[in-house]
Amino acid sequence: MNDAEHETHDDAVARVLRSADVRAGVSRFGASEAASIQRDGLEADGGGFDGEQYDREARAALRRVGGLSTELEDVTEVEYRQLRLENVVLIGVYPQGSLEDAENSLRELAALAETAGARVLDGVLQRRPHPDPSTYLGRGKTEELRHIVAALGADTVVADTELAPSQRRALEDAVKVKVIDRTAVILDIFSQHAKSREGKAQVELAQLEYLLPRLRGWGESMSRQAGGQVGGAGAGMGSRGPGETKIELDRRRIHSRMARLRKQIVGMKPARDAKRANRKRNAVPSVAIAGYTNAGKSSLLNRITGAGVLVENALFATLDATVRRNTTPDGRVYTIADTVGFVRNLPHQLVEAFRSTLEEVGDADLIVHVVDAAHPDPASQIATVRDVIGEVGARDVPELVVFNKADLITPEDRLVLQGLEPNAVFASARTGAGIAVVLDAITRMLPDPAIEVDLLVPYDRGDVISALHESGRVLSTDYVEDGTRIRALASPEQAAQLREFQAAAVA
Repeated sequence: MNDAEHETHDDAVARVLRSADVRAGVSRFGASEAASIQRDGLEADGGGFDGEQYDREARAALRRVGGLSTELEDVTEVEYRQLRLENVVLIGVYPQGSLEDAENSLRELAALAETAGARVLDGVLQRRPHPDPSTYLGRGKTEELRHIVAALGADTVVADTELAPSQRRALEDAVKVKVIDRTAVILDIFSQHAKSREGKAQVELAQLEYLLPRLRGWGESMSRQAGGQVGGAGAGMGSRGPGETKIELDRRRIHSRMARLRKQIVGMKPARDAKRANRKRNAVPSVAIAGYTNAGKSSLLNRITGAGVLVENALFATLDATVRRNTTPDGRVYTIADTVGFVRNLPHQLVEAFRSTLEEVGDADLIVHVVDAAHPDPASQIATVRDVIGEVGARDVPELVVFNKADLITPEDRLVLQGLEPNAVFASARTGAGIAVVLDAITRMLPDPAIEVDLLVPYDRGDVISALHESGRVLSTDYVEDGTRIRALASPEQAAQLREFQAAAVA
């Protein structure tokens, strides 16, 4: 994204968040500190610890382009067509006293829309106790929204919530353009960014679950099949309908497709479980990186392990879990996994569909919770991530909070964040500052093997000593005439395998 596009986006967001005391509870975009995507050129450098980042080039090549239509004037254009850039208007409703939260949420929605390939033109925030049950916005504001859409030439309205199917239909009828909600935007981003076979299946399943209650029928164009005397009116022969209605046919196809997808996802689980069981059998501790989207999880993984995972200044840039091996300073081996990011109001369908991916968090020995230190509301990000961690049954797993992007905050901001999380550490995956502190904290918080063993290992069994250094914790080493006398902490499985050397030590 070039500087001109950044300025266009910022101008649009600035118009939507203009102060809320203007015009009886309605606010347009206005100046605010809230931001979900940094605007000061913090892109990956394309080399070094982030790898070559070829995926970023491929993704940029498919980005929607303004001014180009999806309609083809010539059949020869089929290989060269570009997706049309959607022009969107954002809408939101907030109760009295929660303007700041509404602004942060709407600015995040603008970043989501931009990541999905849209261009934000304008928007409306309305202050009212509850959204209107029929059209989300009040009747007067719905009419005002219709005029805004017509004046700006927008083709989509995006609501900062999950709309009921009836609300979406009524709002579409009122404003005469497509209306979608926050959930649909997130699902669209996931469908664009999913790369692995499992990730694509999970996203498609979530999309179908979202679509199912929102199907729109075709009236009586395909009527139900009825008996010979239809409705008791004596219509007689030839009055039977053609069969299922179109909407019933669509529902049945969706249910069948969802059943196949669930079976595919379950079929992929054994391979993941086998890898996880192999790590457990070898007593390899696991660390999972979790956090809000765009907090810098992939950058941190790349900085620690040189994994080369895709890094992009966008929301939900990476979806598929990436597991890498790392070693502590004292020689212990552990795995560290990057997971999908979270966001406020994360669609329930995605939590369910990505539950298999999020198992990496639930089965971890330590969660590295990455927080964007430069975000205007880090407390809400922390609460959102912990809510999702609780949903996947990982609330009892030890947690290390890392405030990333520490190079973008002031000393005063650091004091505030330390008050928020006293045991947190500060780092910058971009500059490398604080990474050593993060690694020391991981080493300190990794679980120690439970059983202390005292072994006498013959000098020709160096493999035993090496295994203890990798998967156990060596307390002391002494070289005697018969071999190496070693005291160490080991897992129960490893202690059972080393029983013959333990007996030699006792003798």
